Amino acid sequence: MNDPQDHHFMTTPQTENHSPIGLDVGSSRVVAARSVDGKYKYESLLNAFLTVPYSKLAASLLDRDDVFHEVQGTDILVIGADAQALAEVFHVPIRRPMLHGVINPLEPHGLAVLKLIIGKLLGKSADGQKIFFSVPAPGIAGDDGIPYHKACIGQILTELGYAPKPFEEGLAVVFSELDTSNFTGIGISFGSGMCNACLALLSMPVISFSVSKAGDFIDAQAALVTGDLADHIRLQKERSFRLNGFTSDRIHNALNVYYQDMISTLVETLRSHIASAKRLPRMEKPIPLVLSGGTAIPKGFLEYFETSLRSADFPIRISEIRLAADPLNSTARGALMAALC
Repeated sequence: MNDPQDHHFMTTPQTENHSPIGLDVGSSRVVAARSVDGKYKYESLLNAFLTVPYSKLAASLLDRDDVFHEVQGTDILVIGADAQALAEVFHVPIRRPMLHGVINPLEPHGLAVLKLIIGKLLGKSADGQKIFFSVPAPGIAGDDGIPYHKACIGQILTELGYAPKPFEEGLAVVFSELDTSNFTGIGISFGSGMCNACLALLSMPVISFSVSKAGDFIDAQAALVTGDLADHIRLQKERSFRLNGFTSDRIHNALNVYYQDMISTLVETLRSHIASAKRLPRMEKPIPLVLSGGTAIPKGFLEYFETSLRSADFPIRISEIRLAADPLNSTARGALMAALC
């Protein structure tokens, strides 16, 4: 039942490699980045699970098929892409340990599942390896559970023997993508639970924030107006969606509407944060802006975003707007680069 969404470039965690690690703790995927033989290597797991009633037979069958699972009381937690496969078979929604970029307060198994996923990706460290892990920037309405989330992920990593340090997701994109501009510019991560943005000057964050209109928002709203399951919407979005206006397909049209809503919200929030900044550093030259994250991957996204931003009376000059070369791994890579500094 293993799925290509769970990538394993290394068959076991490189615990013998004592170099730092970058960890992207995303609502959709958890990604570990390492430097191995001078190259960046990534491993990821779908951040999702499903529960099935416990029985010895069910547990033994899952063991036989090498399905990622854990027995907890009267439940078996099936985790990662295996959970997605089971959900499609039984036509039920998968469960998510995280909501809006942080640990889901309504999910009793959320913290336990995150601990299992992180442990499987990383293994244990015997000598306190340095690890930078992604966290959301503060949202418009407040901390949104970020301090609790940050403390819990830090504790999980400490118990595994690592020396953890939180690192804001938008700044991680700056580190990953803007080395040629001396880490000056705007990095935006369009994730599932949140969109994170950071304006940095010489690697130092000047403005950073998050908004909760992101991939999950698009899926939920499109499901609401079409009557379909949000998981089905998400799969169609990931497999074939293109942001190119209205068609005869109602799911496609719903996705278009809420993609445009998300982009408009992000652009306006970024514009207003920069315009209202009291001590914005003077920038003599136009700066680059880079987009990353799985929600930014569909064809047409970059063009629509650029059109929206260029027409928004933006308060600073932008030299280029481009998509990260590896949008799904950009945050983990940036966290690793920061850890290596």
